[in-house]
Amino acid sequence: MQVILLEKVANVGDLGEVAKVKDGFARNYLIPQRLAKRATKENLATFEAERVERMKAAAEKLAVSQAQGEKLAGSTVSISQKAGVDGRLFGSVTNFDIAESLKAGGFAVEKMQVRLPNGPLKTVGEHAVQIALHTDVVVDVTVAVIGEHA
Repeated sequence: MQVILLEKVANVGDLGEVAKVKDGFARNYLIPQRLAKRATKENLATFEAERVERMKAAAEKLAVSQAQGEKLAGSTVSISQKAGVDGRLFGSVTNFDIAESLKAGGFAVEKMQVRLPNGPLKTVGEHAVQIALHTDVVVDVTVAVIGEHA
């Protein structure tokens, strides 16, 4: 299916590009999330009329994300969980826990923006985690998991 991208989408294309994607990806993700529209003549004409406004909005969104990324980069978040004597946690620290800690610290981060490369954290110690604030802005944060002994 041919779609017009209304925002930059990773591994698909930039704002304003006409991209060919699988039908299910367009119907189930891109169109409902308002990331794309079907590439019809009417939609192309409408998009061309709105192009400047959308470009300006995208640039502002990127600038806000970069500013937040500069504040967030290199910071450390401490999370305490119950742990055994050997340093393994009873349970795990997930992207939701990290997002809630960052929100408590004053950063507006959603759980889907937290990237855990090796899955949930299951041991005590410091772990490197990536926060994707924008498709072009990814910052590294250190998560210090502190064990509480029962």
